[in-house]
Amino acid sequence: MTQRSHIFDSKASALADEERFLEAVDPQSYDGDQYDREDRAALRRVAGLSTELEDITEVEYRQLRLERVVLAAVWTEGTSEDADNSLRELAALAETAGSTVLAGLVQRRARPDTGTYLGSGKARELRDIVIAEGADTVICDTELTPSQRRALEDVVKVKVIDRTALILDIFAQHAKSKEGKAQVELAQLQYLLPRLRGWGESMSRQAGGQAAGGQGMGSRGPGETKIELDRRRINQRMAKLRREIKEMKTSRDTKRSGRKANDVPSVAIAGYTNAGKSSLLNRLTGAGVLVENQLFATLDPTVRRAETEDGRLYTLADTVGFVRQLPTQLVEAFRSTLEEVADADLLLHVVDGSHPDPEGQISAVRSVLADVDAADVKEVIVVNKADAADPEVLDRLRRHEKHSIVVSARTGVGLPELRALIAEELPRPTIDVEVLVPYDRGDLVSRLHEEAEVLASQHTENGTMVKARVHADLASELAAFAA
Repeated sequence: MTQRSHIFDSKASALADEERFLEAVDPQSYDGDQYDREDRAALRRVAGLSTELEDITEVEYRQLRLERVVLAAVWTEGTSEDADNSLRELAALAETAGSTVLAGLVQRRARPDTGTYLGSGKARELRDIVIAEGADTVICDTELTPSQRRALEDVVKVKVIDRTALILDIFAQHAKSKEGKAQVELAQLQYLLPRLRGWGESMSRQAGGQAAGGQGMGSRGPGETKIELDRRRINQRMAKLRREIKEMKTSRDTKRSGRKANDVPSVAIAGYTNAGKSSLLNRLTGAGVLVENQLFATLDPTVRRAETEDGRLYTLADTVGFVRQLPTQLVEAFRSTLEEVADADLLLHVVDGSHPDPEGQISAVRSVLADVDAADVKEVIVVNKADAADPEVLDRLRRHEKHSIVVSARTGVGLPELRALIAEELPRPTIDVEVLVPYDRGDLVSRLHEEAEVLASQHTENGTMVKARVHADLASELAAFAA
């Protein structure tokens, strides 16, 4: 154990040395002090843990222990390229969760089989692949019903999980804040509730007489089955988590209303997972948020203060990434977090220009934004990773998305133009004032420089003469000092 701790400490130290080297050699490629990187590097999945079905307890939920996996998907619509892209994304999700992907199987059929998802013949083929590859887990590229999962497990004889369980597991690994952990746990319990299962006598809590512990007469009754007890406890825990998240939402709303009261414009960064949102936030603000080339590296939203070229303050919020078929449990659990996007004055919708299907990413994100009532926010499509993208794809995206800009957070290409676009799109003060502010009200002069557009300023005998363009709230406070 001491030797393993030493290895982990060495890895974390090496990462820190690498960050310092990058800052010294090329400041333009430095993404800030990413303090979370050492924490994330200090814990890795351990190989050699079993996932055989014999390990399953009477309650079917336990932490997923993914090792060597085979992927399975049913192709019902779209082109074969769409099916391949979907399977590649599932492979990336599996690798993010800590597993090794050995093989993949895609079946073409009109709809998934209601029994075994793939159909009995393909399920047997999948079993042969699992045996040949030495896999211990099968991951299906959709959400399975409880009966489909049990039937497929009976055929392939190894653990079967679906896309939703995989995403929930990744979220559970990466959640760090108290609110993030509560949201993920709530989503996990919502997913688990209809999937409780048990075997044989472990379900029974209804026996009397000697079987009831020797209590005899007076102890007999209908009792409560084990699965009913588990279901009741889960419902109680979910109710408690909802109360906690509601209280945390109140705190978040208070902070947001404080920014609104001071007329500080807000910009939200949203987009598909691994599109480069955190890298963009670091480039624009020097936030030092963790950047990883993996899916769902960011779960907890980060809000940073930024400033336009003409000195106007605004906030920039990094949010959790979206993905195709994002579990509805997660959308509901993270609703309070996603409200940062719905209340923003401007949305930077980041798209990975090097992805095989960027248009599919845009559609998936917009469908989730519609679910959280953020579809009406002013949107700018930011096509990222221009240094790695096909120029023809970039031209196609520019033609289809009229309000778009192409950047590279890694090389810095297009970032000055993006900053100028943000300054142009943010709401500006609209009320012209000319005031003489006494020298003992320096707080108002400070607010004018922070929140307003100062046109002229002059120090006089009686105070500071300021011509500015301000918001309505500040205009009412300055009315007493009108020149």
